[in-house]
Amino acid sequence: MSVIRKILANLDRMSPADREIGQFIADHPERMLSLSSAALAAETGRSQSSVVKFSQKLGFASYQDLKLAISAGQARDWRIPTGPIHGSIEQGDGYTTIAEKLVSSKYRAMRETVAANDSREVGRAVEAIISARRVFLAGVGASSLVASDLCYKLLKLGRAVIHTVDSHIQMANVAGAEEADVLIAISYSGSSMETCRIAELARAQGAQVVAITGMQDNPLAKLADVLLYTVADEEHVRSSSIMARDAQLALADLLFLLTVQRQEDAHDFIHRSEIAVTALKAAGQV
Repeated sequence: MSVIRKILANLDRMSPADREIGQFIADHPERMLSLSSAALAAETGRSQSSVVKFSQKLGFASYQDLKLAISAGQARDWRIPTGPIHGSIEQGDGYTTIAEKLVSSKYRAMRETVAANDSREVGRAVEAIISARRVFLAGVGASSLVASDLCYKLLKLGRAVIHTVDSHIQMANVAGAEEADVLIAISYSGSSMETCRIAELARAQGAQVVAITGMQDNPLAKLADVLLYTVADEEHVRSSSIMARDAQLALADLLFLLTVQRQEDAHDFIHRSEIAVTALKAAGQV
């Protein structure tokens, strides 16, 4: 449920009063749905006005709207099986245990990412891709790898896509963006200086900005016209941004498949691409 995820992602940044209310909602979402704002205030030892202001800080007009969003999130929440094999990978874990923990964490990140996004917002992102004259992609580090993957996929559909791994060139490319273009900016933290600067420039040029980022409040999210979330618990695997990358890839693949579904001549482009690659492979075997 995306609202709960957003609360959890921002708990550390909240005031003591908001943190108390947010933690209660995250721990007891079903109980919260049965409580009035006054009753929730009593449960958390805070004032009723604090509960209402907490709802508004999350972007809801009222406490009732917050309850409706949490209720809707519960209705579509995907129950992800958990067992004894889940959690941090320890130094003494064997091969099988590490493999099972890794697969479990990847599975969770991808499923929760899909569940965290409203289908209407995803639809807006697809519409932005479909209607764009050009699609620019931005991201650094592991996010740049995801951007490259999405770039290759969209190119197969005949889309005019512009991406390079060098952030300086990404910035130079976006300097030529116009209102008919769209930038897809990818950053799990949402605080990557390079990606945020590129998004700022794209907005200044009049281009639409689609952000793929984490659920915590962050600078990139504030720059987005269309905001898509990725969910990943990186506390368990510190050596690399493994789960964030998989969450981003899952969302990027979803955007690609939905674009294929919307684009009438998509399969013609894909077929021509397959023929071209087959011919290249055949030439290499001569």
